[in-house]
Amino acid sequence: MGLNVKLLNDVSDGLKGAKNLITDIPGVKVGQVTVDDQDVHSGVTAIFPHSHNLFRNKVPAASYVINGFGKSVGLIQIDELGTIETPIVLTNTFGVGTAVNALTKMMLTENPEIGDTTSTVNPVVAECNDGDVSNIRKMRISESDVTEALNGVSDIFAEGAVGAGRGMMCYDLKGGIGSASRVVKVDDDHEYTIGALVMSNYGFLSDLNIFGQPIGQPLAKMLAADKKKEEKGSIITVLATDAPLNARQLRRLAKRATVGINRTGGFIGNGSGEIVFAFSTANLVSHFPTSNFDTVTRFNDNAIDVFFRATAAVVDESVLSSLVHADSVVDRKGRLRLSFCDAARKLAKEQPEYTGMVASIFSQLGVSQ
Repeated sequence: MGLNVKLLNDVSDGLKGAKNLITDIPGVKVGQVTVDDQDVHSGVTAIFPHSHNLFRNKVPAASYVINGFGKSVGLIQIDELGTIETPIVLTNTFGVGTAVNALTKMMLTENPEIGDTTSTVNPVVAECNDGDVSNIRKMRISESDVTEALNGVSDIFAEGAVGAGRGMMCYDLKGGIGSASRVVKVDDDHEYTIGALVMSNYGFLSDLNIFGQPIGQPLAKMLAADKKKEEKGSIITVLATDAPLNARQLRRLAKRATVGINRTGGFIGNGSGEIVFAFSTANLVSHFPTSNFDTVTRFNDNAIDVFFRATAAVVDESVLSSLVHADSVVDRKGRLRLSFCDAARKLAKEQPEYTGMVASIFSQLGVSQ
C-alpha cells in the first residue's frame, strides 16, 4: 500500500486518500502479474479507469511525452481524440507487442462490434527496459500473463518490485511500481481525488535527494555506483482523477508530473523515456452517442492550480513509494541489486556518520531502521 509519508515540502502536503493509492479514485482498479523464471525478472501491471465497458464508455484523457525514447502504443489517438478506450498495460520493452495482442483480444471478446460494425480499438501499452536486471531477450512475457493481470484487478495492490516493476531500477537501486493519492477540496463543498501510479526505472544514485537530504552521494560512493555516463532510464506515470477535467486540462496536468519526477533528483536524459497518461472518470464519452451534442461540467482553469500541486505531490510520493516498497533482487547475472532501505541500512551500519541522516529519512518515511 502507499506510504504514509510525512513530506516536508509544502507542495507535497495534503490529505491522502484512504488507501493512498491510485485506486482511491472510485472505479479505478489495478491488476499485476510478476514473472520470476530463472534469469527473467519481469511482469505486467494493468490499470482499469473504471469497471464499465471502456470501449463503449471512454474516459477523457491525454498523454504527454516528456522525453520520447520509448516504444509505447496508443498515444497518437489519445492526443487526437482526447479519450482512452482500453485499460492501460505496463510491461517491459519487448513485451509491448504481446501486451497489445492480449489487450486487443480481450476488447474483441467484450465488444463483438469492434472491427465489424464499428471502428477498431486503440490499445494503450507503455514500457520500460528491464534488461539490466532481467534477461529481456527471452521475451518471456506471454499473452496469458497479460490476460491474468487484466482479469485480476482490484482496488488493493502491491507496490515495489512487483508486476511490470519487477526488473526496474530507480536511482541505481531497486525500483518498480509506486502509487499515491491526494484529496483536493474546492470551495469547501466539492471534494475530488487525484492519484498516480508510476513504474520507476531512472536516475543516477549520486543525484538522489530525499526530503532535502543528499543521501544518494554517500550511497553512490559506498556502492561504487554511477559508473554510467548517460541517462537511459525511464519512468511511466499514470494519473487519474474524478474531477471534471477535459482532455486539454488533463494534458496540462500530465505536464506537471515532471515536477514530481524531478524532485528526488531526476534530470530527464537524452536516452530516457518519460511518458505520462492522465484520465478523468467524470464525463464519460459514449462510443454510441444518442445525440450530436454533449453537455458537460468542466472545471474552471482559473482554479486549477490545486490540481497541479496535487499532481506534483502524488508523483513525487509515488517515486518514493516505489523505492521504499521494493525488495532487493538478484539479477540475471547473479548480482544482488539492493533496495533503498537495504542500502540505507548498510550505509548507517558501515559509516556511522550517516546514521542520523538515515534515521531522519526513515522516520519521515515511516520505515523502521
